[in-house]
Amino acid sequence: MQAADTDTIAIWVVTPNGQVLAEKIAVHLRGADIFISQKLEPRAVAQTFDRLAPAVAEHFRAYTGHVFIMAAGIAVRMIAPHLSDKTTDPAVVVLDEQGHHAVSLVSGHIGGANVLAEDIAVIIGARPVITTATDVSGVPAIDTIAVEKDLVIENPPVIKRINMAFIRDQHVHLYDPADVLTGTIPESSLDRVEHIADFWGAAGPGICVSDAVVAVPENVLVLRPQSLAAGMGCNRNTSKEEMESLLKETLVRNNLSINSIKSIASIDIKKDEPGLLALGKDLDRPLVFFNKEELNAARGIENPSATVATHTGAKSVCEAAAILATNQGNLIVPKEKSKNTTVAIARVASI
Repeated sequence: MQAADTDTIAIWVVTPNGQVLAEKIAVHLRGADIFISQKLEPRAVAQTFDRLAPAVAEHFRAYTGHVFIMAAGIAVRMIAPHLSDKTTDPAVVVLDEQGHHAVSLVSGHIGGANVLAEDIAVIIGARPVITTATDVSGVPAIDTIAVEKDLVIENPPVIKRINMAFIRDQHVHLYDPADVLTGTIPESSLDRVEHIADFWGAAGPGICVSDAVVAVPENVLVLRPQSLAAGMGCNRNTSKEEMESLLKETLVRNNLSINSIKSIASIDIKKDEPGLLALGKDLDRPLVFFNKEELNAARGIENPSATVATHTGAKSVCEAAAILATNQGNLIVPKEKSKNTTVAIARVASI
């Protein structure tokens, strides 16, 4: 299967009426592709398929959302073999071919199927059908909030405990020193704790918003803010394996979560460094590059190097790059090094 692009929708059609609806929807949804059975005659730009099941199998992971204009039972059978996890599955919406109902079927919260169903309903004048418990109960859904706040959900099975607590009007303990969730959950539903360790003495479920790796009870949902940046320097042709090993070992030694690393930063002369490019791809993190003038202007460098300055023109690479990648954040792990590479970690100032 292909990897999903950002905000792309596949619309699947097997009937003439469905084709009319698909064309109307595609006009209003950016990044929408129509897939039409070869038995129909496409009237707009569309891809055709001979058999639905193989076509869905080929493209399921290549899109962030799918709209099936057909019976719900058919859609269920098509997608069932390809579903894996609510945090990674694409959104799936089903429409009847008359356009009466837009049903959010899979990945309503994290995948965005609820929003997609509502958007489609507006486009074609249908009724959105939303069945997720938090939505029908009118309470917050922590998985939706996590997506909106760019938080990585580290232990997804706990989501249902938190959402069920909201549905039952039970208090949830919250550790959120940077107030990332402020305004998203009524304060009347929360009992704030001052330290992560306080979860062990608290009854009931909890939410921990932190980039620190600290043991919490199994009923605490861990949400990782994108609060850290890793600055890296290296000798030419340093292997991806050495870079990755140093980065991960540094994070472990300092009790920091790799899920909170938002980007990997370096000097611009490393834009073509194979190992660094491979590291960014394997960890699915964007690479950010700064020129020597920008690096030299960074505030908070702890370990400037005359040797580095001689070779690059910058007095610091890893520390300066980490600081700049967090918008002049705080250097929390000064330069650490292996034989051929260096790493430093900075945190955004608001965390």
